[in-house]
Amino acid sequence: MCQLLGMNCNVPTDICFSFEGFSVRGGKTDDHRDGWGIAFFEGRGCRIFIDEKPSVTSPIAELVRRYPIHSTHVIAHIRKATQGKIALENCHPFRRELWGRYWVFAHNGDLQDFDYQSTGVYRPVGKTDSERAFCLILETLQQKFPDGKPPLDQIYPVLKEIADTLSSKGIFNFLLSDGENFFAHCSTKLCYIVRQAPFAAAHLIDQDLTVDFRELTTPSDRVAVIATTPLTDNEVWTPIQPSELLVFQDGLPLKFD
Repeated sequence: MCQLLGMNCNVPTDICFSFEGFSVRGGKTDDHRDGWGIAFFEGRGCRIFIDEKPSVTSPIAELVRRYPIHSTHVIAHIRKATQGKIALENCHPFRRELWGRYWVFAHNGDLQDFDYQSTGVYRPVGKTDSERAFCLILETLQQKFPDGKPPLDQIYPVLKEIADTLSSKGIFNFLLSDGENFFAHCSTKLCYIVRQAPFAAAHLIDQDLTVDFRELTTPSDRVAVIATTPLTDNEVWTPIQPSELLVFQDGLPLKFD
């Protein structure tokens, strides 16, 4: 299976520390060697890097580890292929436009007997079940709300219904964002941590690296990090429950059901 990493915060923040530990799972401390990618929202823009090489050896991943891009919404993915060959077009996260905004999606899991046939503008480029699921999500939202983006409390139940339906076909953990709303759905395994004052030091599981966030933050900062499995061994991570869909805003999880 693949692994997911996300970040949502109330002020633009870099993800270098978390990505340092996450990226070595792509071929060093774990076997997710079939490509990787990461997307950063910056205002209405979206900066995205993908590579079919393992993240542990990718020069592009090395750039991301050393380049502190500041963002309030970040989605990253390391791939262990189940559907679709190892190729650039099959690397997550995927990006499309809806309602005049970029949307970004990454999936961990395997959807069996999922034969999506587009009836609109969203068609997969690659051969993954993940990209087909993303196209289905956007096409359903576009058809439900053709006049533009509705309030979050109208988007949420539609997205929850899609997530429940696709989860019945297999494993469907995913992260989804348009730079305004950040969604995290757990099918089998996903967790998060919220870092806020009083900040402390954190130590990575996959690298012998410690960062003292008291030296890098202000008292008003708040950062939520979402991952398939915990990235640090000296912090308490909160499991997201199976079938739960959370919305993160300004570094805090919101529950609608």
